[in-house]
Amino acid sequence: MTPRRLMLLDSASLYFRAFYGVPERTAADGTPNNALRGFADMIATLLTTYEPTDIVACWDNDWRPAFRVEAIPSYKAHRVQEGSDVAEESPENLTPQVPLIRELLELVGITRLGVDGYEADDVIGTLTHRFRAAGPVDVVTGDRDLFQLVDDAMGVRVIYTAKGGVRAPDLVDESFLMARYGVATGRAYADMAVMRGDTSDGLPGVAGIGEKTAAALIAEFGSLAAIREAVASGDPRIKGARRTRLEAASDYLDVAPRVVDVALDVRVPHDLVTTRPQGVADGAGFADFAARWDMGGSAERLSAALAR
Repeated sequence: MTPRRLMLLDSASLYFRAFYGVPERTAADGTPNNALRGFADMIATLLTTYEPTDIVACWDNDWRPAFRVEAIPSYKAHRVQEGSDVAEESPENLTPQVPLIRELLELVGITRLGVDGYEADDVIGTLTHRFRAAGPVDVVTGDRDLFQLVDDAMGVRVIYTAKGGVRAPDLVDESFLMARYGVATGRAYADMAVMRGDTSDGLPGVAGIGEKTAAALIAEFGSLAAIREAVASGDPRIKGARRTRLEAASDYLDVAPRVVDVALDVRVPHDLVTTRPQGVADGAGFADFAARWDMGGSAERLSAALAR
């Protein structure tokens, strides 16, 4: 029996990259289609290269969930248009393509899953946690926040597309984390990320504690919780400026893990069907769709990859 291999797509990460990476062009009616074509090509490449038995396109039903904003109000606040909850960085020519990407996924038969009140990262975390015992899990994203899911023992890795795209990604496992960040596990990466912070997400981190210092503290004490216990107990190994900085960040450290840690218990359908379609689910519908939106060779490559 062929082992199952689950592939989880961080959909927004991929279609944003497609939008910026594929030259702008339009369908016959003037609708932009570069992200649509690029997204289809990405899926075709991923299916062909990694041959998952199961695939889910995970979706941001809420890109700024209330539970994260409640914990840290600055979370992604700089991305919000004044007087609105719309992300200001969404390109005008990408917006009309997102519904087309949703329709594409439906026509070819790839499961798309988003959950109200959660980001795609949380859906990915939950599905990884649920399915990892059944076989390896590949998480495809350009977002390093998901490095926290890496787990060699359970076969969970990240196909990281930020630099080389889907054709030349970084394959992130525990050895990658150690070589790049000095942390041994995905869990340790999350603890390091809390202390480091992330200005792109509005997370201040601990002032004066960067990646290297955070990684060194985790290597010495084992976890963020152990570091905080050492500070609280007056452990002499943490002294001077480091102690002062960690003490000053106490309120932030109380809540930051709730923002940084992806959810592992999102309520997703227990009967969720993830099996990779063996060919396009709606052949006639897909052909009409591809012609209408001038997908050209992108449609042909995706169809061939699904049939392979």
